Amino acid sequence: MLKLRTAPNKRNWFLRDWQLYFMLLLPIAYYILFKYMPMYGTLIAFKKFSAKKGIWGSTWVGFKNFEKFLSDPYFYKLVRNTLLINLNNLLFAFISSIIFALLLNEMKHKLYRKVVQTVSYLPHFISTVVVCGLVTNFTRTNGGIINDLIAMLGGEQISFLNRAEYFRPIYVISEIWQHMGWDAIIYIAALLSIEPQLYEAASIEGANRFQKMLYVTLPGIAPTITIMLIMRIGHLMSLGYEKVLLLYSGATYETADIISTYVYRRGLLTADFSYGTAIDLFQTVISLILVTSTNWLGKKIGGAGLW
Repeated sequence: MLKLRTAPNKRNWFLRDWQLYFMLLLPIAYYILFKYMPMYGTLIAFKKFSAKKGIWGSTWVGFKNFEKFLSDPYFYKLVRNTLLINLNNLLFAFISSIIFALLLNEMKHKLYRKVVQTVSYLPHFISTVVVCGLVTNFTRTNGGIINDLIAMLGGEQISFLNRAEYFRPIYVISEIWQHMGWDAIIYIAALLSIEPQLYEAASIEGANRFQKMLYVTLPGIAPTITIMLIMRIGHLMSLGYEKVLLLYSGATYETADIISTYVYRRGLLTADFSYGTAIDLFQTVISLILVTSTNWLGKKIGGAGLW
């Protein structure tokens, strides 16, 4: 006589895996307490916030803070600088991590490859303050390595951090040095998932190493590149203020002042919290639009996306 198999009881599932559900409580609580609950604070972007009256008691002003930012004389310069620094990062830092991963993949000597990987990862763990201190020491006119080399070659020393035209190159180079090795990890992981048989088939067809890289390796990691590109484009209008704040000066405001540093000055230093929140919310909305549109385009063209 055949016995019919009954569907497992959902309660039994929970009891069997209760340890996993218990472990999920901490990250869920973290997101609720520190990510979702503070969101109600964005209401002050639509109010004239007063600490005495609180969020709910402050006067409602609607979109006046957003209108104020859009008509701010600094608006064009802030958006331009933020976009240009991020576009330079996208063009050089993003591509350099892909090239670095491809070069590491071509290394046949395992020990040498591990040493190079380790050395390239380490700068990622150096704090931004230390990195900015290194940049300042290397580029200073009195005892800086770069200026000493320029002087040895007969050139005139340059105060790099006080020249507006040098700020973006210095920022991007420091980003490449600090994050290139770490950013390459995800591409190296994607490279390991490519079937070795594809390279063997390419060798049988007479393909050289460059052709294998072009027709086997790059198509193999194309979905990963697309996803990382979508995430990068989503941050085109947002840039962390820490490194910029530590490197810029009044002399470099023309090319270095970005939206985040302006929010810091206006929102925190002058205690104009409503205005600072409105600017930050503006950035978030633009970033969401960029991520959504780029994700749609990526799925349309290459079939890869975040969702």
